Amino acid sequence: MPRYQYVVLTNPVEGREDEYNEWYSKTHIREVSQIPGFKSANRYKIVNRPSAKAPLKHQYMALYEMETDDVEATLAELGRRSAAGELAKSTALNGDVTSTTLVELIAEYKK
Repeated sequence: MPRYQYVVLTNPVEGREDEYNEWYSKTHIREVSQIPGFKSANRYKIVNRPSAKAPLKHQYMALYEMETDDVEATLAELGRRSAAGELAKSTALNGDVTSTTLVELIAEYKK
C-alpha cells in the first residue's frame, strides 16, 4: 500500500502560541490521526538557523504519516470532517499562512 507524508506548515496568532500548541498537540493531531489512512503524526518547531538567508515564513510543522490506496479520498475525508465541524478548530491558528504538501515515499533507508 502506498505511504505518504502530509506536511503541514503553520503559525500561531501572535501572542497566542501556548494556546495554539495546546490545541494542536493535544487535540488536532489526535483527531486527524483517527481518520482512516492516517497512521501517525509528529509536530516540530522549525529552527531558524543564523546562516539562513531569509526569515522563516512558518514556525511549526506537522508530519502526518499516511498509508492508503486512495490518497485523494483520505484527504477529502479530512476536508469533509473539517467543513462539517467534526474537527475542533482554534482561533489561535493563523490560517492565513498555512501551507500543505503531500509527498509519496519512494525509497526508505533505516540505520
